[in-house]
Amino acid sequence: MLQFSKDPFNALQAKTEAQKLAFAPVVFHCARTLRDLGVLAALDGAGESGMDAPALHQQTGVSEYGIKVLLDMALSAGIVLWRDERYVLGKLGYFLLHDGMTRANMDFTADVCYAAMMHLTESITDGKPAGLKELGNWPTIYEGLSQLPEKAKESWFQFDHFYSDRSFPVLLERVFADKPKMLVDIGGNTGKWALQCCQYDADVEVTIVDLPQQLAMARENALANGFGERIHGWPANMLNPEQTLPAGADVWWMSQFLDCFSPMEILQILRKVRATMEPDARVYILEMFWDAQKYDAAAYCLNATSLYFTCLANGNSRFYRSSDFLQLAQEAGLHLAKRIDDIGLGHTLLELTAG
Repeated sequence: MLQFSKDPFNALQAKTEAQKLAFAPVVFHCARTLRDLGVLAALDGAGESGMDAPALHQQTGVSEYGIKVLLDMALSAGIVLWRDERYVLGKLGYFLLHDGMTRANMDFTADVCYAAMMHLTESITDGKPAGLKELGNWPTIYEGLSQLPEKAKESWFQFDHFYSDRSFPVLLERVFADKPKMLVDIGGNTGKWALQCCQYDADVEVTIVDLPQQLAMARENALANGFGERIHGWPANMLNPEQTLPAGADVWWMSQFLDCFSPMEILQILRKVRATMEPDARVYILEMFWDAQKYDAAAYCLNATSLYFTCLANGNSRFYRSSDFLQLAQEAGLHLAKRIDDIGLGHTLLELTAG
C-alpha cells in the first residue's frame, strides 16, 4: 500500500519543487521537442562520448541556437549531462526516448489533454468536461472518439491499448477456464478484447455492447479478422435507464470501462448487469486502482489521468480507490469471488458473482 502521510520535502526542497511545477509545461514541451527533432536519438548514439552543439546541428539539422536553448533547459531538468564541453544523454533522457509507457503518456498528454487542461478550473466548478471543446463539439469524448483529429485519435488509442493489451494473456486463461460459450463485452470499443477471445477459443461468441460509433469500428475489425459471424454488436447507451442488455451470457466483461463513469452511474450499470445475468454467470471487471499500485510512479500516472476524465471525458469520472469501487459492487448485489492485483501494468481483475 502506497503511503502519503509524510511530507517528502524540507522547506528548500519544497520551494525548488514549486519552481519545477511552475515551469512544468515549458519543460514538457522542451523534452518532447528534443525527442521529436531527433536530438535525444543523436545523443543516444553518441554514448558516453556525447556531442557538442555544432556536431548535433550537423547530424539533426536543428540550428545551434535551438540545440543550445533546448539542451541547456534539459541540463536543468536532468535529461542530459554536461561533460568535457559536450552534452551526454542521462538516464531520464534515455527513458524519454526508449520507454514505451513514457511515449504513450507523453503523446496522450500533448495531443489529447494539453490544450484542454487550460479549462480544468471550469471543469471542476461546473462538473462538465469543459476542455473537450478543444477537440470537438460532443457532450462527452466517447461520442467523438471516431471523429477526433487524427493525431489525437492515434495517441488516444495508443494510450488506451498500451495499458490494456499487456494484460490479455493472463486474462484469457482466467476467463476461459470454464469454457464460456457466450461473452458480453460492455464497452468493447474497437473490439480488441473480442478479437482476442475469438482467437483464443474457437467456439465462443462475443456480443459487444457500446455506442453505435464504436460498434461500427468494432464491426470493421471483426470482419477484417474473419470473425464477423462470432462477434455481434448491441447498440447501447448505458446511462439510459430504459437500456436493455443481451441475455444468456456466461461471462460479463468490462475492461477499463467503469472508470468512465461517476459512482452513481457505476452503481446503475452494475445493477442493470445484476438484473440481467444468469444465476451462475460470472462478471469480470478489469480496472486500474491508484491505491493498488506497487510503485509511486504508477499511482502518479493514474491520478493524473483522472484529471483527463474530469476535463475531457465526461467531467465526473476517474480512476478509483479500490475500496470505494468494491462498495459499489456490493451495493449492486454482486459478491467478490476473487481479486487479482498486479496484472500487466498495474491492473486488478475482479471476479464477481450474483450475491
